[in-house]
Amino acid sequence: MNLVRSELTKLRTTSTWWVFTLIMIPLWALAVLYNWGSSYATQQASTASDVPADQAEVVQVAGEAINVATTLYTSGQFLGVLLVMLLGAIIVTNEFFHQTATTTFLVSPHRERVILAKLITAVLVGLLFWLVTTVLNLIAVPFVLDALNVPVQLGEAGVWRAVGLNALAFALWAIVGVGAGVLIRSQLGATLTLSLGYVIGTMGASLVFFLLAEYVAEWFEKLQVLVPTTASALMISGTELPGNPPRWVGAAVLIGYALVTGLLGTAIMKRRDIS
Repeated sequence: MNLVRSELTKLRTTSTWWVFTLIMIPLWALAVLYNWGSSYATQQASTASDVPADQAEVVQVAGEAINVATTLYTSGQFLGVLLVMLLGAIIVTNEFFHQTATTTFLVSPHRERVILAKLITAVLVGLLFWLVTTVLNLIAVPFVLDALNVPVQLGEAGVWRAVGLNALAFALWAIVGVGAGVLIRSQLGATLTLSLGYVIGTMGASLVFFLLAEYVAEWFEKLQVLVPTTASALMISGTELPGNPPRWVGAAVLIGYALVTGLLGTAIMKRRDIS
């Protein structure tokens, strides 16, 4: 517990936390606006008669009130978990950037305890980011739903399930960030690699799976759930969408990534020369 308090103090006494908070707020606002626009477009498409037959069922289900609501109440996940992942990496790379790693491991020679403290700290920060975006969503989204002529839906279990699984996604991405920070000790290198890998990797993987599904076999489309961003997005769907794997598959994939990076990061840190 003392190690966790120490890690929280290290984070709180730097400008990192408030810089990321200032970045998060406008990104959340953009996410709400984007989801508002996409929800409106989905509603219009669900009532259109010229939608291709193979897409009609998916569009119809996506336009249902529960799915529109869960999309909006979880606004900010895509870029929010990126910030949380970067913060998780910075919690580790700060030690090397400020050259305090040797002191930290001399004070607490059990390295696995230090990494565990960093993992817990990252998860707590991730949950804090989730809480802030969720509160903002609960304030703003009812007005957006009213503009879309959709009931508030806060009495629906599916909405709260999506919100809860969104918290799990934030926590798991924080763990991935810590593991990545151990692998890439340079703060600048970790930040650039994770940012580019997250954004460009997501687009690249989506393109690859689209081409495989289009020209090789349709079942490749379902393997998109192996992409971490797709897995976390699947977790927070209000209902199961036609043609998509169940929500639990997305959760299992993301938990797998978190376990692998967390355990691998701990193992590497125990054996790596710190000086």
